[in-house]
Amino acid sequence: MISNNNNPYIQIGSRKIGTGVPVYIIAELSANHRQDFGEAEKLVRAAKAAGADAVKLQTYTADTLTIDCQAECFIQPQGSLWQGRTLYDLYQEGSMPWEWQPKLKKLADDLDIDFFSTPFDPTAVDFLEKMAVPAYKLASFEIVDLPLIKKIAVTGKPIIMSTGMATLREIDEAVSTAKSSGASQIALLKCTSAYPAKASEMNLKTISHLSKTFNLSAGLSDHSEGVTIPIVAVAVGATIVEKHFTLSRKNESLDSAFSLEPQEFKEMVKAVRLTEQALGQICFGPGKDEHENVNFRRSLFIVQDMKEGDLLTLENLRSIRPGGGIMPKYFDLVLGKRIRESVSKGTALTWGLL
Repeated sequence: MISNNNNPYIQIGSRKIGTGVPVYIIAELSANHRQDFGEAEKLVRAAKAAGADAVKLQTYTADTLTIDCQAECFIQPQGSLWQGRTLYDLYQEGSMPWEWQPKLKKLADDLDIDFFSTPFDPTAVDFLEKMAVPAYKLASFEIVDLPLIKKIAVTGKPIIMSTGMATLREIDEAVSTAKSSGASQIALLKCTSAYPAKASEMNLKTISHLSKTFNLSAGLSDHSEGVTIPIVAVAVGATIVEKHFTLSRKNESLDSAFSLEPQEFKEMVKAVRLTEQALGQICFGPGKDEHENVNFRRSLFIVQDMKEGDLLTLENLRSIRPGGGIMPKYFDLVLGKRIRESVSKGTALTWGLL
């Protein structure tokens, strides 16, 4: 199951994505456009201003995802965020008109922010290819749709796969299918396909396991509320963070309840960048800002006035701050030795005094 790919990085546009480079942050618009083109434009601009590296759409229609049917299996269950509504009704409300998408891509290009989408059927892939998107996102629910994965992989573009609900075997099948069909750049996202997702269900340790198992870059597609989970994900190795983005949760949409507003998204980006700095690299010894404080470590000091030839004892020798004297590990070695000259209280003990 371990990949033979020795390069776990992918590249979208000018951005290299993987371990050791800045986390790639995606603003997922999903249904938060509320089928208002003006609002969709504002979302793209706001995502750029909030520090996102990419804006992601979803390319589907109700008819490419499901059928208009009132049978029980097509109705959202009680207790769900969208209980009682049919799939067809939900997808009609959430879909973004396809004719908007090339216009939004042009806006994103002008703003210098990456722009791509999640296709849900082969016609969407064909449409997005005409738009020359730089990458594709595979939704968690489609990870078992191997023919769709083949269709995407044939484009040769990078693929970011969400793995919500998928078993390890299903992920392996999806990755193997993509590779055998021409995909050479693949990244995996840990995802909890619940809306909103609880912290107790996130299992973020899976991120590093995904990366090691498949030798691929791995990150998080997040449906939790707030900004804590993405920050923790970065701390445990996520190289990509995808988060739903809305202008305001007051502008109710299918996804607004678990989406971040612009200021929150900006704060998340700031916290992610700070986390990256804090993670740093494996390092021992004094850091750049610690060198001066080495002088305040403990060392051996004479704490009473002494005359030439006096013995060092527990009464006149102590390990105290600051530094400057012999290191404390030599305390027992120098105890009982004589000093060669008179010294006053507060003198650092050096080898030359013995």
